[in-house]
Amino acid sequence: MDRDIRTTDDVMALLDGLFAAEADRWTAGASDWWDGFYADRDRPVPFFVAKPDENLVSYVERGVIPPGGRVLDLGCGPGRNALHLAARGFAVDAVDLSPAAVAWAGERAREAGAEVRFHCGDAFTWDAGGPYDLVYDSGCFHHLPPHRRVSYLALLDRVLAPGGHFALTCFAAGPGGMGSELPDAQFYRERSLQGGLAYTPEALRRIFGGLTEVELRRMRDEAADSAAFGEGFLWTALFRRAA
Repeated sequence: MDRDIRTTDDVMALLDGLFAAEADRWTAGASDWWDGFYADRDRPVPFFVAKPDENLVSYVERGVIPPGGRVLDLGCGPGRNALHLAARGFAVDAVDLSPAAVAWAGERAREAGAEVRFHCGDAFTWDAGGPYDLVYDSGCFHHLPPHRRVSYLALLDRVLAPGGHFALTCFAAGPGGMGSELPDAQFYRERSLQGGLAYTPEALRRIFGGLTEVELRRMRDEAADSAAFGEGFLWTALFRRAA
């Protein structure tokens, strides 16, 4: 007889276990899945391109994000956004579950002569340090099950500096969007995240209601020859923590 639930971490682990093993793309045990995903670098995956998100480029160019701060890039993948920020004078820590992704990002950084501190691990359990002036997430949040939003908000509360910014791109619900629009409870019944969760602007505002909204819009589609990445099936959101 198991009666081991004592802490929030215990509850999170229990809820993680309600999903089929192959559905898990958010705990440390998911690194093998992501390694397989990144194994073929020539696959036509939109975000395999070595281009930063168009919204991130815009934030920096407009001075919405003050220059030269400390940044944490969550789920950095091959490092495209981390490298862009490092090249513009930011001090960047970037974390990803996948050793293959981190290795690819490191190669890109060496080729570009960019200084980024890449870390392989689970952002929820990794000692991220901080505080960070910007926490950036391009495509990590929508791969989390509903209960892990609690862990995510706790991470932001722990590492985001007073007055700091949090920026997010995630699957957009509705016409032209991507991701599953099932109710939260249904994901547990299905034991699957259906490839990722779609969000509405209203949902994002509720979830991150402890922060001040700066900008929330659809990502702009960018042409193949653009210097930036942009796909209209994503939301881009920028929030600021009170000083």
